[in-house]
Amino acid sequence: MAAKKYKIDSRRWPGVYGYDSLTRKYFGKPDTCYYIAYRANGRLIWEKVGWKSEDYNPAMAAEVRAKRTKSARHGEEVKTQKEIQKEKLLRNRTIGEIKEVYFSSERGKNLKGRKTDLNRYEKHLENLFDKRGVASLSPFDIDRLKRSMKEHAPATVANACELLRRIINFGVKRNLCPRLSFVIELPQKNNAVIEYLNPEEAARLLDVLDNWPDQDPARMLKLAWLTGMRRGEIFKLEDRDCDFQKQIITLRDPKGKRTETIPLSGPVEVLLKEQMKARDKRFPGSPFLFPGLHGKQRKECTAVDRIKTEAALPKKFRIFHGLRHHYAVTLASSGEFTLDMIGSLLTHKSYEMTKRYAAFLPDAKKKAADQAASLLESHRRAGEEENSKKKLAGSGAQL
Repeated sequence: MAAKKYKIDSRRWPGVYGYDSLTRKYFGKPDTCYYIAYRANGRLIWEKVGWKSEDYNPAMAAEVRAKRTKSARHGEEVKTQKEIQKEKLLRNRTIGEIKEVYFSSERGKNLKGRKTDLNRYEKHLENLFDKRGVASLSPFDIDRLKRSMKEHAPATVANACELLRRIINFGVKRNLCPRLSFVIELPQKNNAVIEYLNPEEAARLLDVLDNWPDQDPARMLKLAWLTGMRRGEIFKLEDRDCDFQKQIITLRDPKGKRTETIPLSGPVEVLLKEQMKARDKRFPGSPFLFPGLHGKQRKECTAVDRIKTEAALPKKFRIFHGLRHHYAVTLASSGEFTLDMIGSLLTHKSYEMTKRYAAFLPDAKKKAADQAASLLESHRRAGEEENSKKKLAGSGAQL
């Protein structure tokens, strides 16, 4: 039989009740639990305050009730301790729960690197953080993550830390967790890789592309070769983006999110017109130059891996990304293009992204060094001739 609540003292502490436990003891007597009753939000609310064994007493219960009734009188929202605790739990979701909400959201579904991020979370973050609340994290946990990834490149570690930070920031915005009490410091990404082909490899690749039975992937790679366009930009390319009159290609929603244009050269114009004719035979009505299944926007192109194998290219050469690097390095090595111009052609958003190619320009640097030496030598000879003339003039004056 459950114990019944009873009024403590309606004159001294109105609205304060207690009940004596049938199982809990305090100093050999039944422990007393104090409750308060009050009206708020149009309803009668019963709220547990605490046990006598926890040092609660009727006066403390009455004080809590006074705060609640005052808030109700002023039209403020009144929440019981139980409701407050429940909200705290809802606002302190585990990182695993926040991750699920993040990747199920509209933003998470449309992430360009969604698959990579999911794999990264499963591989590096899940074991350490999946069941942890944000409030429990400290800088030591981030150090632990970095130590667990010590065999990985700095950029890989930075990407894992950035993903964790992104998930937590999403949770804060959605009121799923408190704000992190410290800053997650990302390791410096100092392992930028520049890929390019030597003349023999380039010749093999172009030969394979010319003779490949399905020219769709071959033309995609040729377009990357001739323009340095990114893989995603090629997949998104539509007829409306190719202005043959103005000789420009429009890149809509590229990596930097801002629409850009690049020049359309003669060879690229020929290639694109050939592709349009071939596309119209296979997928009439498709707006995409290199359509995928059923004429929709392409998501993958597995044929490029077979082309890479056939051309015997290095295993580490990422063919679309590598051709973009190769394009930049070729232009820079010629000595005919400034880094600013190369950055513009590649639609880089900052000079920092372009200046890395300066370290891969031995030919251009050699030309510049030779030219500088020649200018300095000419300057020296001019000075020597001028000094000789002055000496001769001085000798004539003495005679």
